[in-house]
Amino acid sequence: MKFKILSWFAVVMLLSGCNSAMVVNGKVMGISSGKLIYQDGYLTTQYHADIEQVWNACKKTVTELKGRDIERERKISSGSLRAVISDEKVTILVEYVEKGVTTVSVFSGLTGNNIASKLIQDKIASHIAKP
Repeated sequence: MKFKILSWFAVVMLLSGCNSAMVVNGKVMGISSGKLIYQDGYLTTQYHADIEQVWNACKKTVTELKGRDIERERKISSGSLRAVISDEKVTILVEYVEKGVTTVSVFSGLTGNNIASKLIQDKIASHIAKP
């Protein structure tokens, strides 16, 4: 049964083009240009970079966007940054996937502001590109 649902989901995503979204088991899921995944308010993407480089890019992004009330929690293979940016609470989750691959999820606002999260992801990507 789960295989049929996942297969159906994959077919719908393939046929829907670059940007699509749907509700699965009460959760909103979407894909934008094959790189960004939007799920329950979190905009998630994978970067082909070491976790340390991504973590530093996230810190630099929060500082550049004039984040205040910053809370950092860092572990060996994950970390989280919480801050207030432009009067919106922002959560950035960083997670090691495998060597040279790190996932970053951004949640902005009360219910997940996709535009603000995309702006933050773009800034993180620019800091990773130029260390």
